[in-house]
Amino acid sequence: MESFSSKDMAMQAQKKILSHMANKSVVHMFIDDTSSEILDELYRVSKEYSGNRSEAQKVVKDLIKIAVKIGVLFRHNRFSPEELSLAQDFKKKLHQGAMTAISFYEVEFTFDKTVMSEILTECRDLLLKLVDSHLTPKSHGRINHVFNHYSDPELLTQLYNPVGSFKPNLTKICTGLNRLLEEGTL
Repeated sequence: MESFSSKDMAMQAQKKILSHMANKSVVHMFIDDTSSEILDELYRVSKEYSGNRSEAQKVVKDLIKIAVKIGVLFRHNRFSPEELSLAQDFKKKLHQGAMTAISFYEVEFTFDKTVMSEILTECRDLLLKLVDSHLTPKSHGRINHVFNHYSDPELLTQLYNPVGSFKPNLTKICTGLNRLLEEGTL
């Protein structure tokens, strides 16, 4: 017996179309202004750190694609109760990461690259478990690419250097994270 579902087909089409449209103008339709500002700063940090514009674009584009695909899965109620529990764990860990990032920024000389890197790695692992049966290996690779990039201890060390060139970027990132936390978005 052939199993066909127009609902499944529509969701697959949305994921495919949206993954091809992960550019700045489309992002504004799916991602709020504050998140967009944070993504812009993450791009600038990645570009400066790597010295490679196309790599910086790729990591942010991968981040956007993953966020949009997970949003599509969530809107289509594709997650089982166990997966929804994982999603809650991921959201808590992401919230903890944002709070930690802000705390390290606000309280000088408290930054610990190991702590920040571990939180991001735990977020990655939770997210991979969440989407394990929903997204392709290519998408899993995107998740690994994004989290491995931003959890790099050397990148984090340069980002949190109190006299480093990334201080203005970190200020804007933390301001945006604070706004998302206050709004209850994160």
